[in-house]
Amino acid sequence: MTYTPIVTERLILANWTPAYRDAATVMNADAHVMRHFLAPLSREETDAQVDRQEAALALRGYCFWPIVRRSDGVFLGICGLKDGAPDTPIEGEVEIGWRFDRHGWGQGYATEAARAALVHGFADPAVNRIAAITTLANRESWRVMERLGMTRDLGADFDHPMMPVGHPGRPHITHYITRAQFDASGRQA
Repeated sequence: MTYTPIVTERLILANWTPAYRDAATVMNADAHVMRHFLAPLSREETDAQVDRQEAALALRGYCFWPIVRRSDGVFLGICGLKDGAPDTPIEGEVEIGWRFDRHGWGQGYATEAARAALVHGFADPAVNRIAAITTLANRESWRVMERLGMTRDLGADFDHPMMPVGHPGRPHITHYITRAQFDASGRQA
């Protein structure tokens, strides 16, 4: 499947390149960026993650894309869509997510990229709802979900099975947005 990068006012949801793999490796090795995950990722783990994203793009037409600033080509992070994680309330759903390097924080890039990913996801008539999950402690991601018009489903909060019992990142919250909600927001939530 050929993917044409998605372009927004300030960003490009790009194809993966060796340079973006390198930049993602640096981002994923940053303990502060990765504080809501189990641990920072090695180069090998990042490469495996990107390989999975490229395979998902070829199979499904979506993935977590590298996010690049249009004005200067700087890699900012990743954002996109994937299949919901097994053994979670969103299994079988489309999940949206994002992770940005520190130099991409606080500038609205996550919301802008995620909005473009939602447009892409809802272009598929079979997709009627998109989910987002994050750790209970990740209030920054909560705010992005809310800016997108997503609604928290308290009944879908869960302990993530990939996190060990007792780990502070185990409690997760779940947000959803339906096609109708996204369309009603004028796609400008």
